[in-house]
Amino acid sequence: MRSIAILIALGLTAAAPVVTVTPVTSGVGTARPLPLHVGGRVAASADGLRRQWPGSYFEASFKSREALMKVGPGDATLHVLVDGRTVTTLVKPRPGLYRIGDLASGPHRLRVEVASESQAAPTVFGGFYAAAARPTPARARQIEFIGDSHTVGYGNTSPKRECTQAEVWSTTDTSQGIAGITGRRYDADYRVNAISGRGVVRNYNGFAADTLPEAYPFVLFDKAERAADRGWHPQIYVVALGTNDFTTPLHAGEKWRTRAALHADFEASYAAFLRRLRARDPAAHVLVWATDMAGGEIAAEARRTVDRLRGEGMKNIVFAPVTGLALSGCNSHPSVVDDERIAQTIAAYIDTHAGLWRRGAAAVRGSAGRRGAARTGR
Repeated sequence: MRSIAILIALGLTAAAPVVTVTPVTSGVGTARPLPLHVGGRVAASADGLRRQWPGSYFEASFKSREALMKVGPGDATLHVLVDGRTVTTLVKPRPGLYRIGDLASGPHRLRVEVASESQAAPTVFGGFYAAAARPTPARARQIEFIGDSHTVGYGNTSPKRECTQAEVWSTTDTSQGIAGITGRRYDADYRVNAISGRGVVRNYNGFAADTLPEAYPFVLFDKAERAADRGWHPQIYVVALGTNDFTTPLHAGEKWRTRAALHADFEASYAAFLRRLRARDPAAHVLVWATDMAGGEIAAEARRTVDRLRGEGMKNIVFAPVTGLALSGCNSHPSVVDDERIAQTIAAYIDTHAGLWRRGAAAVRGSAGRRGAARTGR
């Protein structure tokens, strides 16, 4: 005891155990699947939970000095956290079992965060296993982020603007973007329903693919299954769309012959999408933000859309401009420093509307209790 006291007096403490994460070929043994708390939409499959929207995370609690994690097919960057601390990052890990070992004795909470974007195809997470499960308390606060590459965190950790596609993939980290920052700030569960390059009515440079509102209702981008979103009722939606609608000129063959026609279509379609969000969660706040890119065209159109809805009587909806970004990430996207600036804009609204958290908190807790410890996030 005296030696410990001396260490404390000198400002020294024993080093924390070095947690190891290593691939193993077997070892489930007496370990049992742990009930999962899931952030984001998932679809059950033979290999585990298939997910494709960015920012997914998986959590479980247990009491043991080790646990197992099963990774399924698909390329992803996975942050592995134990008790809130990142212990390793796995980049395109091979499918199979991984042992999370050398833990201190006592209870632990595991979390795996998908950092990368999976626009091309879904990836699979197979779950956690341990000898003794513990409950994973649900969070009463829920935030949904809807948008494009700015919300994804496209290339946000890159030290340079000029990037190859491989560099974009490897430097994209949704957990360090606005959703991860805001979720940690408020200890909130969050979802990121965003796809790089997609707009409200027009995708980047007019390329053919589902727009964000077209893809939004579905669990995966193949649109095979609609999202039921049971138990998911965010107190606030944070929405940023329009960058891809307006940052490139119209081309011959596109359906809008003039910029004015594009504006009219955008405003009507964006308003309709926001009305659908409000219809699903009538008491939720809606914060629409936009940068000052494209000569202010994006922000002007987003503001007009919000003004239209407020004029119709919609409450608790606001437009928040974001200016002064360095845009030093890949291909002139927001960097992690910019993401913090955007997150501060979001926090400024939340902190002046603290009562929004009271709305739905009891319902969220009750819904979690009815579902038990396992939450699929569908």
